[in-house]
Amino acid sequence: MKPIQLFDPASSTYTYVLFDQATREALIIDPVDEQIERDLATLREYGLKLVWTVETHAHADHITSAGKLAELAGARTAAPVGCGIGTAGVQLQHGETLSFGGEVLKALHTPGHTEGSMSFVWRNHVFTGDTLLINGCGRTDFQSGSAQALFHSITQILFALPDDTTVWPGHDYQGRTHSTIGQEKTGNARVAGKSEAEFVAIMAALNLPKPRRIDEAVPANLTSGLRHDLDGALLMQPSPVQGGYAGDVSAPLAWQWVQAGEAVLVDVRTDAEREWVGFVPGAVPLAWKQWPGMALNPAFDEQICAAAAGDKKLVLMCRSGVRSIAAAKRATELGLEAYNILGGFEGDPDAQAQRGKLGGWRHLGLPWRQN
Repeated sequence: MKPIQLFDPASSTYTYVLFDQATREALIIDPVDEQIERDLATLREYGLKLVWTVETHAHADHITSAGKLAELAGARTAAPVGCGIGTAGVQLQHGETLSFGGEVLKALHTPGHTEGSMSFVWRNHVFTGDTLLINGCGRTDFQSGSAQALFHSITQILFALPDDTTVWPGHDYQGRTHSTIGQEKTGNARVAGKSEAEFVAIMAALNLPKPRRIDEAVPANLTSGLRHDLDGALLMQPSPVQGGYAGDVSAPLAWQWVQAGEAVLVDVRTDAEREWVGFVPGAVPLAWKQWPGMALNPAFDEQICAAAAGDKKLVLMCRSGVRSIAAAKRATELGLEAYNILGGFEGDPDAQAQRGKLGGWRHLGLPWRQN
């Protein structure tokens, strides 16, 4: 079984769609924003349900459509932990896997092109991003690149795979579609038969021009392509408010804090909402108001103080980001550092547009489940 290989001529980027034949669950690797309609049409053509969008690294030559695909197709987002893509719902470590139907994709940390770059193994295929190209490799002169690290990644990690493993690169500029580990071991002009010192010298002498879209692409890709402007990094910063609580944060920033152990996620929706609509695993369920009558929860003060044990920040979420503001103000009155998650769990387009921020936890590819 082979992946579906798609090509973007403007950036010479390959995008890959993998799927489980029985369940039709699918995964996409390195999607390109200008090709989102093509990718959605491919999913429809094959009758696939997209469950994961995956990045090999934070790209400098195109903008990803991962965030948009997550919203439109209901997928979750995943990216290498070392790339700083804070909007990704899953931050992948070396050796971790993603499941789609009965299929499994395994992550291999292969730094060098960028510090966080990853390759992905599926069956007897490896998707190498910009780490290993056909008869070449990715450049190492920006984004924390390292020729020494790239040489190790190629020779010690990728070349340790079976020789008949099919290599599917992130780019090719000569119309080639795939290779094998065996072919690259023996014939890759930059690596085959070279010592580390020779490889480092080759990479240092390339003198390649700066990628045309790097100033636009990298900030956008650090937000899964959700912001196409140079202020995309603002999505991952708290927004100050006039008073009453610590500030507003985007759902991706809240999730980044939670993953880092800096904050506790508190879901202030009612028990019924969590039961009917969905919930975030690991979030503290603490209703601000409760049925019958949507009366204030008399135990809120005691429970919110308990949730903040250890002096962690609190990030509060409701349906659309209204009740959580009131709850954050009350938590602040109790001496806690409390933030409101913009857009809440489901999102409120009007409120998001008014604040100029993105919201809607479950529409951004962040972790959530239904009972």
